[in-house]
Amino acid sequence: MNSPFKIILSVLVLFLSVNLVSAQEKLDREFMLDDLRKLSHDAAEGRQTGTKGAQAARNYISKSFNITNLKKYNKGYLHNFTFQNRNGESVEGINIIGYVKGDIDSTIVITAHYDHLGIRDSVVYNGADDNASGVAALLAIMDYVKQYKPGHTMIFAALDAEEMGLQGAKALLKDKEIPVENIVLNINMDMISRNNKNELHIAGTAQNPELKPIIEKIPTDMIRFKFGHDTKDLGKDDWTNASDHGPFHQAGIPFLYFGVEDHEDYHKPTDTYENVSKPFYAKVSNLILEVLLELDKELDSND
Repeated sequence: MNSPFKIILSVLVLFLSVNLVSAQEKLDREFMLDDLRKLSHDAAEGRQTGTKGAQAARNYISKSFNITNLKKYNKGYLHNFTFQNRNGESVEGINIIGYVKGDIDSTIVITAHYDHLGIRDSVVYNGADDNASGVAALLAIMDYVKQYKPGHTMIFAALDAEEMGLQGAKALLKDKEIPVENIVLNINMDMISRNNKNELHIAGTAQNPELKPIIEKIPTDMIRFKFGHDTKDLGKDDWTNASDHGPFHQAGIPFLYFGVEDHEDYHKPTDTYENVSKPFYAKVSNLILEVLLELDKELDSND
């Protein structure tokens, strides 16, 4: 017969186990994976800027912004911009931008580009890791943050035309609707859904070393944070300007880039949902959320 002590101990262990799991999985894994699957489906036609596939992805993302009820700037969620491509032709891109008002005006901008390479030689380049993974995580994180009520104001931006020269990020920083002067940090996610070594790379702490000890507070479980890829001596392995965090850095805004090293399916038709590491992706997305929440608390004291 179980003693009252053993029963109480068993209940306590169960309680702690349940809470540990919930702490690790603040984001809804199934919804996040479903978003990733839909954004990288053949129906999205590779999401190349200016195509019907990009419009389909944009409609899906905008609907998620609306369901989450993010605040809008005067333009609404869709922020159009134009740029010149490598052939000197004028191209239209469209960023999707909303925000959660915090207790203070100081702002953290969370970004992920939704464009990819489109269709080449009648083959769809689905871009599951690059970068449906970042966008699906952004949608899950913004849904959590909306309920969390952050200290900082948080802008969520699904950016267009990253593959054509980081054009969406450049446009955001020129967008007169966005109070750029209030931005204190950019968190950029680009390719976060697979790594054979269970490593998540973080660039940006070489330029902003005060951020590293804040990140190191986060328990990582089976995932290893790898700091680096952010100094000029690395040549091509310097990722300081490799994705949409680059224009923020050039504007003097601190950044953190979360991503993985290039894999065998990078920029190939085989970058599909089937090749995503679902457990790795779920853990990494939740870790990025934890970093964001910790930075929201820690940076408050320095504002």
